[in-house]
Amino acid sequence: MITDSVSRRRLLAAVALSGSLAGCTGTFGGDDGGDASAPESESTTPVTVSEAFTGLSDPWGLAFLPDESGLLVTEQAGRLLLLDPETGDRTDLTGVPEVHARGQGGLLDVAIHPAFDANSLVYLTYSVAGEGGSTTRVGRGRLDRERGRLDGFEPVYTARPFVESNGHYGSRAVFDDEGYLYVSVGDRQFKDFGPDHVGQRLDDDLGSVLRLDDDGSIPESNPFVDDPNASDAVFTYGNRNPQGLTIHPETGAVWETEFGERDGDEINVLEAGGNYGWPVADNSCAYGSDEPVGVSHAERDDVIAPVYGWPCGSGGFPPSGTAFYDGDDVPDWQGDLFVAGLAKRSIAHFAVDGREVTQKGTLLADREQRIRDVAVGPVSGHLFAAVDDDDAPIYRIAPAE
Repeated sequence: MITDSVSRRRLLAAVALSGSLAGCTGTFGGDDGGDASAPESESTTPVTVSEAFTGLSDPWGLAFLPDESGLLVTEQAGRLLLLDPETGDRTDLTGVPEVHARGQGGLLDVAIHPAFDANSLVYLTYSVAGEGGSTTRVGRGRLDRERGRLDGFEPVYTARPFVESNGHYGSRAVFDDEGYLYVSVGDRQFKDFGPDHVGQRLDDDLGSVLRLDDDGSIPESNPFVDDPNASDAVFTYGNRNPQGLTIHPETGAVWETEFGERDGDEINVLEAGGNYGWPVADNSCAYGSDEPVGVSHAERDDVIAPVYGWPCGSGGFPPSGTAFYDGDDVPDWQGDLFVAGLAKRSIAHFAVDGREVTQKGTLLADREQRIRDVAVGPVSGHLFAAVDDDDAPIYRIAPAE
């Protein structure tokens, strides 16, 4: 299927940014207190929202080619598409691995190698079935645009163990400024909310963010490589179901978003070897109750608190993909963080000053659609958002002409 050209795309809305954002409740930083509400944001730059692409089936991950001549999009059922932002044309790429498309699993995130212009490497995270159940895997292949395929695709790391669950695979992938590859792996929905929970164990990869070299090997500088009882790949642990990873454009720090149980959703800044608490220190309540899952982060000195979150009773903001805005087209957004929201059906927009995070408002809330991922065009500076649906658009948010 080929979409209409840019000149024929349907303009959905043309609104001033200050009129397109609405406040949200429930914030906290290093302690567990917070603002009663987020202020409505303001901007001097009017923006428009349009459909860049239509007719996608449950898009999950977005990754631009460096010159923005193509947008790679994963569909959860197992398709990898290469879309042309200018013409709307699309290519269904071959050479993609078989995936375990059950429950929350399937073809998940996509990322490109920092030296893509030289090596054409594309990375995918996906769920696979095997002895004992299923797990999260990351692999890579070379994009052959002329032939419309990934050449020589190979797995580079498989999270262990395989378990009998079709939930909480994670999974995002991002390269930092030093060329390390970070891959998030969920806790696979284990419910034993005590110190022996998989999120608190170091001898497996579950409930963690992993750090790898670009070929899937283990960096010698990883925090647990000298611990014989720990997985060498683990960079952080105590992460429930991380579905957002992004790099701060100035500091180079890895920022992560993860789902809580009932509420308890978080934005974290990752530190090597850090324990982020799940489930022994958390701000969630157990589903169907007001019972806290764990104690407050402030009650333990061995865990790292989120820089922003939605504690139990706030209504939460189940967060998926996230991106810092580093474009030039909307100057008021420079350095701001955008987080895709599923159940809240919007994009949360934050100002970031060091580790201080303040919500400025929301985008796309009027469309009542689950947002799975966000990405910034590396040339245009436009913000793109993928809707989580079986007949879904990808929105373009850009300055009004």
